[in-house]
Amino acid sequence: MNDPALQQQSLPINLKKYQLVLSLTLAVEEINKNPQLLPNMTLGFEIYIAHYVETDVLENPLTWLSGKDKNSPNYTCRRDSKALAVLTGSSSTSVPIRTLLDLYKLPQFTFGSFDPLLGDHRQFDAIYQMAAKDSSLALAMVSLMVHFSWTWVGLFITEDDYGVWFLSELREEMGRNGVCFAFENTIQTNAVSDFSSDPSVYHHIMESSTNVIIIYGDKESHNIYNAVYAVAHALHEMLFYQTEEPPAHNEQPKAILSSQLHLFLKKIQFTNPAGEQVVLNEQKKLEAEYDIVSFWNFPEGLGQRVNVGKFTPSRPHGQQLILFENLIEWPIEYIKYEDPLGMGLACMALCFSALTCAVLGVFVKHQDTPIVKANNRAFSYLLLISLTCCFLCSLLFLGRPHTASCILQHTTFAVVFTVAVSTVLAKTITVVLAFTLTAPGRSTRQWLVSRFPSLIIPICTLIQVTLCGLWLGISPPFVDTDAHSEHGHIIILCNMGSLITFYCVLGYLGFLALASFVVAFLVRNLPDTFNEAKFLTFSMLVFCSVWLSFLPVYHSAKGKVLVAVEVFSILVSSAGLLGCIFAPKCYIILIKPERNTLQRFGKKSRSGRNEP
Repeated sequence: MNDPALQQQSLPINLKKYQLVLSLTLAVEEINKNPQLLPNMTLGFEIYIAHYVETDVLENPLTWLSGKDKNSPNYTCRRDSKALAVLTGSSSTSVPIRTLLDLYKLPQFTFGSFDPLLGDHRQFDAIYQMAAKDSSLALAMVSLMVHFSWTWVGLFITEDDYGVWFLSELREEMGRNGVCFAFENTIQTNAVSDFSSDPSVYHHIMESSTNVIIIYGDKESHNIYNAVYAVAHALHEMLFYQTEEPPAHNEQPKAILSSQLHLFLKKIQFTNPAGEQVVLNEQKKLEAEYDIVSFWNFPEGLGQRVNVGKFTPSRPHGQQLILFENLIEWPIEYIKYEDPLGMGLACMALCFSALTCAVLGVFVKHQDTPIVKANNRAFSYLLLISLTCCFLCSLLFLGRPHTASCILQHTTFAVVFTVAVSTVLAKTITVVLAFTLTAPGRSTRQWLVSRFPSLIIPICTLIQVTLCGLWLGISPPFVDTDAHSEHGHIIILCNMGSLITFYCVLGYLGFLALASFVVAFLVRNLPDTFNEAKFLTFSMLVFCSVWLSFLPVYHSAKGKVLVAVEVFSILVSSAGLLGCIFAPKCYIILIKPERNTLQRFGKKSRSGRNEP
């Protein structure tokens, strides 16, 4: 055997070379263990390096023919074994040594890709190609491109003779179907197995504007397996033929000559152990059928190979390609930070959170002014901090989902929004108590105004935390995929786990928001120097309107759109609370400071209380 992949003996054996040796060894061992195929005979093999330098190309074939460690033409020291055939790789190896092997009438099997140049039997009558005819491979590839509307593709192809021939076929077929190359790059034949680790290849792909890459290279292991079986079946037929013509009296049994194999090889047709028909006569060979394979890599690292279709050249035009698209695992999609949508949402979240921090800074700086002290300064601080967390929690919905982010997404969202809404409820109740408990000097009134609203926030938050704990305990969120929302893509997203507890969490948050809106609406006309009640009413109206609009969209949207809608709703509802409650106060603090005085506060309060 002459392995074209082994260029230098000092190189470590890579996966491709190892597979070739394994295929050869497996076929020889199977044949030797099969008493029906070659009884009383044992096959063996030797492996030699193929030199690609012209001056050295015949060195190892001569050593093999002459004997171990010898290089003597027309002489052999072999007595214990007979050479029957030679297995070579591609035509780049087969053609240079053909003349030498023809002198010995040795059959030569190529296990590389099918090469039309070797089809000239007047010139290459002793060469047998194990690969099926690949004349329809270009058509098969382009048919797949047209089916999925891939009209802008990149190509990496081996730089051997067959690669050049295949490239011309591919260009012609692509031109007929309106498919164009984004780039064409050649790679060395022995570099196909290490293709993915090449930094220059990776850089070229990342710089390209195409999302479809064609990589063409030899796959030889299957062919080398069939080549060994072809030798065995031809030898079997030859031995059977000799037994039908027994030697004459005192005549020695006929020797097995490799030159005699040609007659049987040209007629050989057999079924290999895998149940596949193998034909060496190229005139009888059918066009190769091509399996379309998808590699399932979800969960990550699975690497399962799945047949998802077939291309059959013998079928009528338009029916040659058969695909089962439901079995195809497409590239995993999610809202990436670098995508325009992800970048826009992330920038909105960061800008709003920075704006909220700026408002908090303004309130801290002017903490002793009447407008900040009115309606509980601590509640305003807490509401601003919780709104900052609301904006930032939307970032958990962006990027590739994983178990931790799925758990944190809705639990964090639920808790921080509960704090924000319950703070608005507490501020609203503070206004109610301040104007309804009017008996002067009563300690009960003072305690209710100062203490009762403060208890609302921890109580409401504790209930939500308990619901989230039940949710995580019963069935927490987990990473899931959606293969149906977007054609040609698999969306990776978070599954809510227990829908009952999830809706309980959302329902409780909705109940708090509705309660805050109702209370604020009922007290909207109470006199207030800085119109706190009206601002709270309007803020909760915006908040409830956003989430009521979100519900139907949420149930109708799918895939990345669903996630984007949810993130957008979080940002808009949080911005509604920030703008409606704090924008008027910041306007007075920064633009109209003359209205932020105790005299104006007392005057407006008295005028409000004297109204009938």
